[in-house]
Amino acid sequence: MPVNVSAFMPAELNLVLVGPPGAGKGTQASRLVKDFSLPFISVGDILRANVKEGTELGVKAKEYMDKGELLPDDLVVDLITERLKQPDAKEGFILDGFPRTVPQAEALEKGLTVSGRKLTAVIVIEVPDEDLIERLSGRRVNPTTGRTYHIKYDPPKHEGVDDIDGTKLIQRDDDKPETIANRLKVYHDQTSPVIGFYERQNTENKALVRRIDGTREPDEVYRHIRALVATVRLEDTL
Repeated sequence: MPVNVSAFMPAELNLVLVGPPGAGKGTQASRLVKDFSLPFISVGDILRANVKEGTELGVKAKEYMDKGELLPDDLVVDLITERLKQPDAKEGFILDGFPRTVPQAEALEKGLTVSGRKLTAVIVIEVPDEDLIERLSGRRVNPTTGRTYHIKYDPPKHEGVDDIDGTKLIQRDDDKPETIANRLKVYHDQTSPVIGFYERQNTENKALVRRIDGTREPDEVYRHIRALVATVRLEDTL
């Protein structure tokens, strides 16, 4: 009896990565990209590429950018949809920074359905606001090299100066407590409804939204994410 090889092929892996500023999404995404050979897709990168290449969507986007206006949801969705059609996203993708609103989430779902695709999981990295403020406000940066320290977790040998070249370290404006608080408010206001939208798609047999404790050490967080991704991929093959 011939073996159905396709039954053992890995399922398409389509992930949305969600988390507040300072949760470590970038660190975790870079490791997922490497381990699962998936493209990391961000709205900002796509936007810049389309504008640079002068595509039809890029030209439309530039009109809004030149006026200092936010791009309408349908244009952002079109940019993402076109990106997901590229060959490197055939076996899956990791989305970051999208969807940011419920209408964007609805449009993404519709676009994926039309293409015969669906999301595998929405991974939410959770970290309490007070921890995030401590993480971000404690960062100090070498303004010349970008080398980063943390006054509590990774302090320089001599307070306020870079270990390598002695440059005076600075605190970036977006790492100041009042700025961080505003960034977190924007995140909660925009993202909570999106997470709720996806949680309503959870079923008794499968949860689309998977929550990860982001307060642990980065390596431990990644082990949990990697195990989660392997599990949901296996579930999709059964």
